[in-house]
Amino acid sequence: MIRFIATLAVATALAGPALAQDEWFPYEAEEVTPAFSADGEVNKISYTPLEKASQPWEICVSFPHMKDAYWLGVDYGVVEEAKRLGVNLNVVEAGGYTELANQLSQIEDCVAGGADAVIIGAISLDGLNNLVDELAEDDIPVIDVINGISSENVTAKSLVSFRTMGSSAGEYLAERHPEGSDPVQVGWFPGPAGAGWVEAAHAGFMEAVEGSAIEVLEPRYGDTGKEAQQGLVEDVLRANPDVRYIAGTAVTAEAAQGIIRERDLVGEVDLISFYMTPGVYEGIERGFILAAPADSMVIQGRIAVDQAVRVLEGEDYVKHVGPEIFVVDQDNIGEVERSNVLPPQGFSPVFSVEVE
Repeated sequence: MIRFIATLAVATALAGPALAQDEWFPYEAEEVTPAFSADGEVNKISYTPLEKASQPWEICVSFPHMKDAYWLGVDYGVVEEAKRLGVNLNVVEAGGYTELANQLSQIEDCVAGGADAVIIGAISLDGLNNLVDELAEDDIPVIDVINGISSENVTAKSLVSFRTMGSSAGEYLAERHPEGSDPVQVGWFPGPAGAGWVEAAHAGFMEAVEGSAIEVLEPRYGDTGKEAQQGLVEDVLRANPDVRYIAGTAVTAEAAQGIIRERDLVGEVDLISFYMTPGVYEGIERGFILAAPADSMVIQGRIAVDQAVRVLEGEDYVKHVGPEIFVVDQDNIGEVERSNVLPPQGFSPVFSVEVE
């Protein structure tokens, strides 16, 4: 029997239409070669995981936080794959992108508690390198999920290029305002400074809008908590009355919807996110958010668990892989299979899976 421990109570069932556990694969993905290279060759593959683990391995998963629905989606992915494969899972969250010391401490505690492998959604691109190196010396596999870790001693990566995510959002705006058209101002909110995914998305976004009529205001970095992003958006709107777009994290777009309505700026200031969450998806459906690239965070979580099990069991594994990226907007959202890119509606955080 497998038990699932959720926030405040033992979860006996998941609310909403969950993905069928045996039907998520094969999944269209992209492999990067050589692995871990920033400019490696990208090849399309069809990803298929193991059918079952040979034993109930102990896997620790470390997230930066559970403040937004994005990490809730990754949580759903790792939990469902642990259930499907039959492995134990312990999920910890550090409390925010300012809490690097806490993340390091939590991972150390996980390993001291007997973790066979660690999956890390890193707070900092470089800040976990010493710990990753130590884990590698102790032959504990480290799977880099979502955010990126710069250490060459990670075992595998289950992530997409956030440079491509940022670029996809920038290209969307650049196509709407090509070179020679009237210039437009864009408030840009890439996320917490220093995080690898933020720096990558920023580089991709800026590269994509170069040469267009887009004028990007000074980037406003900040934690991906709703209050932090609301404050940043309000600051930009006050200082720049001619701003035409608010572009940035999913939390930025979600938080900005209410501000735009309160200030009677609907139709005058449009919103775009460079990644997908349930709130962004619903915002696009309702016509409040223009578009967002989808990186299928649920699948990234699933693949990370499968990679960890494959490494522990000595099976072949793809070292650097992520789902294909595609842009969802108000024109094509009716054709998108929601369960492929987001957790089910009503899903609550689950922090433990135990196989008995």
